Amino acid sequence: MKKTAILLAALLLMTTLFAACGGKDTSSAASTASTASSEAAGEPSAQPETSGDNTLVMATNAFFPPYEYYEGDDIVGIDAEIGKAIADKLGMDFEISDIEFEAIIANIQSGKADMGMAGMTVTEDRKKNVNFTRSYATGVQVVIVTEGSDIASIDDMQGKMIGVQTGTTGDIYCSYPPEEDGFGEDHVTRYNKGSDAVMALLSGKVDCVVIDNEPAKAFVAANEGLKILETAYTEEEYAICIAKDNEELLEKVDTALGELIDDGTVQKIIDKYISAE
Repeated sequence: MKKTAILLAALLLMTTLFAACGGKDTSSAASTASTASSEAAGEPSAQPETSGDNTLVMATNAFFPPYEYYEGDDIVGIDAEIGKAIADKLGMDFEISDIEFEAIIANIQSGKADMGMAGMTVTEDRKKNVNFTRSYATGVQVVIVTEGSDIASIDDMQGKMIGVQTGTTGDIYCSYPPEEDGFGEDHVTRYNKGSDAVMALLSGKVDCVVIDNEPAKAFVAANEGLKILETAYTEEEYAICIAKDNEELLEKVDTALGELIDDGTVQKIIDKYISAE
């Protein structure tokens, strides 16, 4: 009996030690398998936690060409390259978290990502929740319509159904009531992706789409029967958003961005994706 008790105790101790040593690897393997499964299914990978002091995690929505979009399994584009250049200048690793656009600010606030870049416009409402760096690009919101549409100007949009990407400035501005130069909530249909809004336009579910000029040009080029109104809806400035309680990172990122603007790197990246024409 005594010998049996000793053996049982030894086995229990070995089991405890094994679990303590192997627990972390088991969790990591499960996480990796889960991520691989999601990617194989064509779904965005799970939102990564901020990966320590030496990794700069950028939250984006990778369906906004040419600022961010998929090329195979990789996320490329203006924001992706500028973000990587900033990380390189800071001597940090770089990681991109692809999430819904409307979740970016919440992810920044919660610390799941360090900064947000998604063709994000600086607005007074957003400045209440996050800080912004200096602007690195100017965006223009335009209106996509079908060929033969009776919408020929911004004024013609009153009373029409307007497709927008959820949480974008197109969504915000169009949702304002008419007395505030908008079209009212009842005339706005929201989609998770700009491409979904364009598909809704092609199928007749909405009468027009309000979106940034650059992705608008890409969508029109890829889909016959669409055109962009000559009159822009509004102009805006794009910047990087960072949590309000992370002043140190804001200063570092803003300084690095300023240097990349000054030495011409940012303009070279923009010119790579947007022709001078």
